[in-house]
This record gives sequence, C-alpha cells and structure tokens, in this order.
Amino acid sequence: MKAAHPDALPIAGGTDVMVEINFDRHRPSAFLDLTRVAELSEWEPEDGMLRIGAGVTYARLIDELGDRIPGLAMASRTVGSPQIRNRGTVGGNLGSASPAGDAHPALLASRAIVELASIGGTRRVPVHEFFVGPKRNAMRSDELIGAFLIEPARGPQQFSKVGTRNAMVIAVCSFGLALEPERRRVGTGIGSAAPTPVAAPEAESFLQDVLDEHDLWQKRARVPESALARFGELVAAAAKPIDDVRGTAAYRRHALAVLARRSFAWAWNEYVGAA
Repeated sequence: MKAAHPDALPIAGGTDVMVEINFDRHRPSAFLDLTRVAELSEWEPEDGMLRIGAGVTYARLIDELGDRIPGLAMASRTVGSPQIRNRGTVGGNLGSASPAGDAHPALLASRAIVELASIGGTRRVPVHEFFVGPKRNAMRSDELIGAFLIEPARGPQQFSKVGTRNAMVIAVCSFGLALEPERRRVGTGIGSAAPTPVAAPEAESFLQDVLDEHDLWQKRARVPESALARFGELVAAAAKPIDDVRGTAAYRRHALAVLARRSFAWAWNEYVGAA
C-alpha cells in the first residue's frame, strides 16, 4: 500500500499526527492505518538484541521491557499522560524525527538500529545515521519503520530532561546515558538542543579514557569531580542549541552540563553499589 500510495501518511498511535491535523498544519491525501498490521505490535529477542516492533506502545515498553532497557523505559515514563503512553509508539517518535523526541537520547546512548521495510525488502540503519535534519529522517518514500533493535542494558542507564514539569511537556533539553562496563564504553544522547538528536562522542571518549587510565571500571572507585565537570562541558559543547520560547541556547548548554554530570553520577553510583 505504501508503494502504491507513497504520499499516504502512516498513522499508528496518532499522538503526533493528529496534532498536526487538528491544527490544520497538514492535510494528507490519505492515511495508512498501521494498527491493522499485527506484527508491528510484537517484540522478540534476535541475536542478542531486542527487536521491537514500531507499533509497540510506550506503556508496553515500560511494563514488559523496563528491566531490560531501563534508559528507554525512563524516557518513556516522561512521555505525555498515561493515555498518550497507551497510544504513542517509539516508531512514531522516530518517524516524526523531532529534535525533542523523548525516546531519541536513549536510543542514541544504546546505539539502537532502525529497521526500514518496503516491497523491495528491509534495511537497517544505525540510529546515529537515521536523523538527517530537523524533523527529517533517512526513510525513502516507499519505506515504513518496521521495528527498532536495541541491546538489553549491559550496565546502568539513565535519562533526564529539563522542562516545566516532569511529563506532558516538550523538553527544553534532555540527556540519555548508558554504561557498558564489560566493553568499557560510555554512550550518550542529547535531545532538544540541536537541529537533530545527537550524541557527544568527544565526551564519551574523554570519560572512557579517565575510567581506563585510573582503572576505575575494575576498582569501582569515585570519579574525580574535575573529570565530571569536563564531561559536562564536552556534552554541552556537542550541542548546537538555539533560543526559542522554551529556553535560550545558553541555558540549554548549562542545563546539559548539569544533566550529564548528574546522570553519570547516578549511573556510576548504581554500578559501584552493585559490586
């Protein structure tokens, strides 16, 4: 159907799409009702990862997978109201490709993969390559998001955001973090502070070097405050924020530095406490 009607607008939960329709910002020639495709609402293990259908709701992610992908579950809990979480999907969040999408920082931090389907077959795109511009993604006109793949957490994960309240709010900025002690890796994701969701690779490399140099992964010892401060600075430097009605660029950079320091401290304390 998508191939026959490339201009048709896919709709599942409708939590983003119907806002556009109600405000008369978009008048598609046709809709593609994805709720009738049962496979999109399924999830299963696949080669050490979780393949989660694009139609799995935030509520189900929290209830069924919260212990395996805690970072994404934390982000999901901040999405809208219970009614929105019962309808909204990560697939829809990816399709909208909003810089402020709550799921995106957690997906970036965990190095998720987006599965795109068409009559020609499927292809998989690393989430770092999926966002190509403000509200633009790497999908072709004949493709739909079939699923996303994400590894079960290999260590502590965190998600935090700044807004006027905890939920039912568009983030001023947000931050996702994933620690992988066995791989000695730190993953990051930044939302609502650049034209697209982005990672902070320099901040990741810096913190990984500090943890390796002082053998802190093994010792599970305290990380120097100076290293945490520098980590926050590098996360803020990776952002490209603007001034808008929700906050200034300067405030977003400051907030990201704070979120990065706190998120790492929370995750590291969990790691140390699990010894």
